[in-house]
Amino acid sequence: MTEIILATNNANKAREIKAILGGRFEIKTLAQAGIEIDVEETGTTFAENAYIKAYEVAKLTGKPALSDDSGLEVEALGGAPGIYSARYAGKEQNDKANIKKLLSVMEGEQNRKARFVSSACLCYPDGSFVSAEGEVKGEILLEERGTNGFGYDPVFFCYELGKSLGEAESAEKNLVSHRKRALENLAAKLGV
Repeated sequence: MTEIILATNNANKAREIKAILGGRFEIKTLAQAGIEIDVEETGTTFAENAYIKAYEVAKLTGKPALSDDSGLEVEALGGAPGIYSARYAGKEQNDKANIKKLLSVMEGEQNRKARFVSSACLCYPDGSFVSAEGEVKGEILLEERGTNGFGYDPVFFCYELGKSLGEAESAEKNLVSHRKRALENLAAKLGV
């Protein structure tokens, strides 16, 4: 089984990726690989940021590295928060602050259509890579519903599930998640 290093310090993201791809690769987190790195996301798209993170870790370790960059795109906000989803309320803020800002900005807005987008990238030490994307469509709720998941999950009503991602159990969310779809598309491209 091919060993890959997850190019993320986000424990929630690492847990989700391992749950989705764990049987296909030997997956190690940065901590398990003994690596301390915080790659600056300087790209202008999810795909660019995923590549930047994966390439830096692959170059450092000499092993294939997997990264995902994902976020929330709200139609009425022209795609914002987009690549700034994790730091929408400021660099030192958290999920609650991001949700509070989003709900404030969306107050009175009729068009609440949104989507979660994920771009996954498996990069090799020589810079070659395979990437794929996934999405899940829904809308922004007027208030939080549920306490499961992380990020914007409690305010994102998923059309396919008929409830917020914050109300969905982990296994249920993984069936429709943007990250799962990106990772499954990536696995299909890799033939695993």
